[in-house]
Amino acid sequence: MYKHILLASDGSENAVRAAKESVKLASHYKDSIIEVVYVINIDKSKSDVLHSHSNEEIDIERRKKNSKVIQFLNEANVHYKTTILRGKPGPEIVKYANEQEVDIVVIGSRGLNALQEMVLGSVSHKVMKRVHCPAMIVK
Repeated sequence: MYKHILLASDGSENAVRAAKESVKLASHYKDSIIEVVYVINIDKSKSDVLHSHSNEEIDIERRKKNSKVIQFLNEANVHYKTTILRGKPGPEIVKYANEQEVDIVVIGSRGLNALQEMVLGSVSHKVMKRVHCPAMIVK
């Protein structure tokens, strides 16, 4: 049923909790693969470039952000792969999930209150409303 699980990750504790749920889903199906998708936010990447000494330094910092999620997946001994996208996180995750025809998207919630979500919007809310497959938001 859930052979291709897209785990949207930003490296936060919420992403680690989402990874735990992804592993639970994957454990029910022998051939499941978890695809960890990390989006380099174009709005923030410009400042990253300005404040770094080299491209290698930027790449190392980005990999460090996702290291907790990757470490957890390694310890859980599940099949996974990582994909790095560039753009605005919400739309990029939606576009990728729909193009790849994933079976489910699992994403952590930042825990915005109703006012913050109404004014700012949240990546998880945008993804949930626009993907063509089931979506699980993990608090």
